[in-house]
Amino acid sequence: MTRIYFVRHAQPLHSWKDDRTRPLAEEGYRDTSSVLAYLKDKEIDDFYCSPYRRSLDTIASTADYYRKNIMVDERLREREAGDGSNYEGMFRKRWENLDYYEEGGESILMVQKRNIEALNEILEKSAGKIIVIGTHGTALSSILNYYDNGFGCDDFLRIIDWMPYIIRLDYDGRQLLQMEECFHIEKEYKG
Repeated sequence: MTRIYFVRHAQPLHSWKDDRTRPLAEEGYRDTSSVLAYLKDKEIDDFYCSPYRRSLDTIASTADYYRKNIMVDERLREREAGDGSNYEGMFRKRWENLDYYEEGGESILMVQKRNIEALNEILEKSAGKIIVIGTHGTALSSILNYYDNGFGCDDFLRIIDWMPYIIRLDYDGRQLLQMEECFHIEKEYKG
């Protein structure tokens, strides 16, 4: 069995405009200690992450605790937003049509395809291990939708304010055996 703890990043500094380099807010940095507290007895073997700073910073102290490097995979990044806005009506439009995307952006299916490709490679490379993957709200939601196509907009909106958020998925090879929500801190999402 392979066990993966997906860790959605802690609260970012919303005023920071560049998505890739957006750091955690002060509160977010403080909340990384809760991520470490939850994961410190889980015997983590490997760490993978999106290249985005807020995701890396959320799991960095846990990786340091285990004396492990974080392997960055570009495919695990968040959805390219393009010219669209983030409000409930737009979220619903994207989830009702998983192929929909704004000019310069990505659809949920595009995000899902690259995230699942990366995840399947991780499952092969790290079979039988316990893994942490640093991720994002939409990226993680696209993965959850892959395993349960009933996962949609309402599920996404349920977790949108959970920063950080940890969910555990257990696998036999590439087959998902079970999933369990483990931990979250509620913070206000400000898209």
